Amino acid sequence: MTKDVLPASIGVIGAGRMGAGIAHAFLLGGADVVVLEGSDDAAIAGRERIERSLAKSAERGQTAHGDLRMATDREALTRCGLVIEAVPEDAELKAQVLGDVAGLAPGAVLATNTSSLSVTALADRLPDPTRLIGLHFFNPVPSSSLVEIVVADTTADDLVRAAQGWVAAIGKTAVTVRDSPGFASSRLGVAIALEAMRMLDEGVATAEDIDTAMTLGYRHPVGPLRTTDLVGLDVRLAIAEHLEQELGPRFAPPQVLRDKVAAGHLGRKTGQGFYDWTTEK
Repeated sequence: MTKDVLPASIGVIGAGRMGAGIAHAFLLGGADVVVLEGSDDAAIAGRERIERSLAKSAERGQTAHGDLRMATDREALTRCGLVIEAVPEDAELKAQVLGDVAGLAPGAVLATNTSSLSVTALADRLPDPTRLIGLHFFNPVPSSSLVEIVVADTTADDLVRAAQGWVAAIGKTAVTVRDSPGFASSRLGVAIALEAMRMLDEGVATAEDIDTAMTLGYRHPVGPLRTTDLVGLDVRLAIAEHLEQELGPRFAPPQVLRDKVAAGHLGRKTGQGFYDWTTEK
């Protein structure tokens, strides 16, 4: 593998919103992609999700040059040169999935799409920790231009260079960061979002006006509260709790966030968060 050439076959574990988006990106880049799901029904739903996304890209003149294969048997990953896990943000689950793949595909390099967990801690549980790197894609993947490459203490230098080439090959921009709590993007993004929530809770301004202050005043494409709805309030809460544990009370989740998650108001995916999404199609 050279830094400007994608592996011929790439595995993606998980066909949810993030996994489907990652598969989409590499299919457009020309790689064949194997997407692993836990059941036939989930695999069917995942294929439909990816194909809908690819159809939208085709309308914009972007055509997939790679082949998509859905699978429910992990043996399908054995010939992949790169395997990216996109399972829920749970350290034990990610470690188990990566460990299983390391045994099945000893020739593959591995990547985790974690947005906040320690890549070094995940690597330390693998037979060869030098094979793991963080590839933090952003939601929604098809329209996001950024990938955060997270370098664990043990990541091989040539893997870092290869990952930078992969990101360039799929038409995105890489930032390369040292493994640390929240990396660069989640740490900064969550800090702004938590302060916006505190302001909302204190009655400083409405959600709409807080977001408009950032979009018009600081040229953020989307305000911090709307972004939280897109990411998922449960995801933001988990990241904030992790950062609070690692970095201290400045990342303590506001009560309004805890209350909304407890009520099941998780953002766009449930129809209600800091905004009402029920009229969205």
